[in-house]
Amino acid sequence: MNQGIDKTQTVSDLEKALRHISGIIKQKGREILNDYHITPPQFVALQWLWENGDLTIGELSNKMFLACSTTTDLVDRMEKNQLVIRVKDTHDRRIVRIHLLAEGERIIEEVIQKRQNYLRDMLVNFEEEELVTLEKSLIKLQQEMS
Repeated sequence: MNQGIDKTQTVSDLEKALRHISGIIKQKGREILNDYHITPPQFVALQWLWENGDLTIGELSNKMFLACSTTTDLVDRMEKNQLVIRVKDTHDRRIVRIHLLAEGERIIEEVIQKRQNYLRDMLVNFEEEELVTLEKSLIKLQQEMS
């Protein structure tokens, strides 16, 4: 940042904007989920499985910051609704992985597409250069935070 910029105020403004954007996207995501028979935590679990492939209950619990017992209940409900299935590991049968089924994948892809359409609508007044700068900046911030 330039020397003349008040970094404290800039950081404060950025934090507030990101918090509000995150809240709006989360709310819009919940509205979209109303068309499906899954809860927001189930959507988050499906998303982790979609992005990472099969995970154990422990791995999924860690990613979602939930207790294993809570994740087990979540997976039980998703399995009952045929969104996921438990599969024994081929190398170690003591390990059970959660596998995303076609219906779970369909829901994830549809919901993400609807979220992307919403974001596309919100970016309609941005110039191409602004979009490129925004994308690069957000990716850089995400990498710094990882």
